[in-house]
Amino acid sequence: MSSSVQLFRDQKYHELKAQCVQQRRLFEDPEFPASDESLFYQSAPPRKVEWKRPKDLCEDPHLFVNGISSHDLHQGTLGNCWFVAACSCLALRKTLWQQVIPDFNEQEWDPKNPEKYAGIFRFRFWCLGEWTEVVVDDLLPTMDGMLIYCHSNVKNEFWSALLEKAYAKLAGSYEALDGGSAADAIVDFTGAVAESIDLVQGKYGEIISEQMKLFEDLLKVHKRGGLISCFITASSGSTSEAETKMGLVIGHAYSVTAIRKLRLGESLMFSFNAEKLFMIRLRNPWGKKEWNGAWSDNSEEWKKVSDSERKSLGLTLENDGEFWMTFEDWCKNFTDVDICRLVNTSYFSIHKTWEKKMMRGAWAKNSEPLLNRSGGCFDNRETFLQNPQFIFDVKKTEDKVLVSLQQEDRRKYKKEGKGDSIPIGFEIFKVEDNRNYRLHKLTVQERVATSPYINTRTVFLKRILKQGRYILIPTTYRPGITTKFILRLFTDVPSKLRELKADKPKMTCWSLLCGYPRRVTQIKIHSAEGLQKQDRSGGADPYVLIKCENQSVRSSVQHDTTSAVFDTQVIFYKKNIDSPIIVQVWNSNILCDQFLGQAVLAASPSDPREQRTLQLRGRGAQEAIEVPGRITVKVFSSDDLAEL
Repeated sequence: MSSSVQLFRDQKYHELKAQCVQQRRLFEDPEFPASDESLFYQSAPPRKVEWKRPKDLCEDPHLFVNGISSHDLHQGTLGNCWFVAACSCLALRKTLWQQVIPDFNEQEWDPKNPEKYAGIFRFRFWCLGEWTEVVVDDLLPTMDGMLIYCHSNVKNEFWSALLEKAYAKLAGSYEALDGGSAADAIVDFTGAVAESIDLVQGKYGEIISEQMKLFEDLLKVHKRGGLISCFITASSGSTSEAETKMGLVIGHAYSVTAIRKLRLGESLMFSFNAEKLFMIRLRNPWGKKEWNGAWSDNSEEWKKVSDSERKSLGLTLENDGEFWMTFEDWCKNFTDVDICRLVNTSYFSIHKTWEKKMMRGAWAKNSEPLLNRSGGCFDNRETFLQNPQFIFDVKKTEDKVLVSLQQEDRRKYKKEGKGDSIPIGFEIFKVEDNRNYRLHKLTVQERVATSPYINTRTVFLKRILKQGRYILIPTTYRPGITTKFILRLFTDVPSKLRELKADKPKMTCWSLLCGYPRRVTQIKIHSAEGLQKQDRSGGADPYVLIKCENQSVRSSVQHDTTSAVFDTQVIFYKKNIDSPIIVQVWNSNILCDQFLGQAVLAASPSDPREQRTLQLRGRGAQEAIEVPGRITVKVFSSDDLAEL
């Protein structure tokens, strides 16, 4: 975890605690007072809420009783089952909850030294790429002497109620936590990378091959410490929190507590008519109401499994809201799953590790097109390229790339009626191998990936990309919308992700001496065909070298062919408008590469912009002589350096 921690509202825990101990008083938080304004932003309480300290609610209060467990939690009257599901997931991983509840032993009640207790606690949340420490007092909302929101099933345990209070303070009020997303809370607890999958749209209940791919993916995420939750979306006719005939609650977040692939022994294979079982274990945050289908507690299936086999499964049979299902039943009965990956960036790991790069950015409005950074999605052709642009390289022949775009948490704006997440997404384009300035017009670039556009806090995409340079453009769906975001990119080898800010080469004192570019040319070498055969098998290993003034760019080698597809793009800023662009085709050899031919292009703005095929010729004194082979190119030139 990063050593730098931001302090929410600049409250310093140790200083505040020391003051309270010295003055022998209990802390009362002026930033989140024990009053209705901390509870609600629009509705009013049905009855009077009394704020009480843990010592007024029980004899012997503790942060934890017998450690921390996913069974500690119960949802209160707030519609925040998603928060409870996220806490259940968090409780499964010690390394994670210890980040959220720092120095938990120091924060624990000490019955031997009661004078050291100051009624102050601190929790840490991952907010838009930074760990943020939130301080709270221990005054908790109650009715009839009972906690009304999240609470433990043990009367004298308070970690979940205090954690929820800190989270409500961050969001602006307890009511702002009504109806959120488990994935968002898990990201706030861990800094994980969130992905949401629609099980209905992806037909995971019907297509067995897709089901198996998802099972393997979830198994891997769970093994590597990731957190998973799922829910059933309420359809237009059904009400949220209603129960299906199979005992599952609609609109309700469940945490996944185990995933198992079981090889069955001979006796069980006969009983279940299968060699393997694919199983998933879930927990209902209410701590009761469970699945009543196959493999539910007390079902016929369990009667066929011996006690020792149950033990190896870690099966619980008390009604604690935890239950097993087959993965197939799970795919058929749930509609959505939120996967939170803890992406491994450690160099000392036995598992696959990733290179991570994180950038901060913002969509900001400006009436000047070159300065505007809020252009909307790809459909807004006039303004789309006026968004922030980030460039990165894929160095391997192919690389799996994970992209996470996260907007700022908007719950704090609920009081102003603007608390909903904005629909966001992003586009990825393969661009010129030597591009270093912002893209102003889509000409030769290839659109290689589009994320979904959804009004969730995080949008995630996995893609395999070929070697080359790419521009990633994060956007809001509609133009003119402003908010902050973070962009995270994970690749196998370093990607050099950076934001493109300049529109064209900078004018410097050096430019006055050496000249400043007067023309920009983009060129795409699509292919070469009919090349001279270079080896006994009748093939060649061609590559192209594109030269202009003192710059050159080389494509990758295409092996064993006399008709190669390159799709290589380059951009040149020319100081002398009469300098030609020379495209040479070479054959790659171990000892010495052979020249196969070239084409010389004037690259004037008046040249045709459509794709054309050119005959290869010799060079030097042989320049006019035709040689075997043709290349197919597309060229765009402009004397406005910010046009392309």
